[in-house]
Amino acid sequence: MSRLPLQAGNWKMNLDHLEAIQLVQRLGYHLDDTDYDRTEVVVCPAFTALRSVQTLIEGDRLRIGLGAQDCHWEESGSFTGAVSPGMLAKLDVSYVVCGHSERRRLFGETDDVVNRKVRAVLAHGMTPILCVGESEEQRDQGRTESVVVGQVEACLDGVEDRQVAGMVIAYEPVWAIGTGRTAEPGEAGATCGVVRAAVAERRGTDAAEALRVQYGGSVKPGNIEALMRQADIDGTLVGGASLDPDDFAVICRWHRL
Repeated sequence: MSRLPLQAGNWKMNLDHLEAIQLVQRLGYHLDDTDYDRTEVVVCPAFTALRSVQTLIEGDRLRIGLGAQDCHWEESGSFTGAVSPGMLAKLDVSYVVCGHSERRRLFGETDDVVNRKVRAVLAHGMTPILCVGESEEQRDQGRTESVVVGQVEACLDGVEDRQVAGMVIAYEPVWAIGTGRTAEPGEAGATCGVVRAAVAERRGTDAAEALRVQYGGSVKPGNIEALMRQADIDGTLVGGASLDPDDFAVICRWHRL
């Protein structure tokens, strides 16, 4: 099955709404219809920039998708500082990152919490980008596969097979995020293959073949081609490099390299 690659920029807690507008404008200048026909491009700004970026994308008719970095699983309520999936859907957000390792590590999110978010995002017609990945300690203990498979299984609990088929799972080894270290392309590809195999075993071949699996962790122009040559890598979840429109454009145009 041919899967359209998805290159998504996770801006994390960077860029105010004016800076976000400038970045998207510059990114749009670099990309053309050929790029968009062969790669899906998504940006995930901070909450405060979502409306500004949405307006720009719609007004300039850019073929750039809009994503959010997180959400709460409830529709409304006494959750100070939280943003509901329904609020994001009203802004035409297409993708929501769920379970990023920084959310797990810094904010104590468990697989159960991530699972609730995944199901809430799906219920509002958006696509979760479910993040899974092992710590350096777990990697050194040879537990990469068991950790990743366990996260996949727990975070997809209660999700229908057809919904899984339309999702995105991002393999992001914790030890490679923001460190400048990147998993070797073959290693990254093999673990993305583990993710797909786990889905195939639990949800069937059709769901596994349709599912897009990304790699994330210090992705940059210098390693994008080698990563994208891996059969089970269907795109990347990009952190720091997505804050530079020139670098991110190179990543989005990997098919031209």
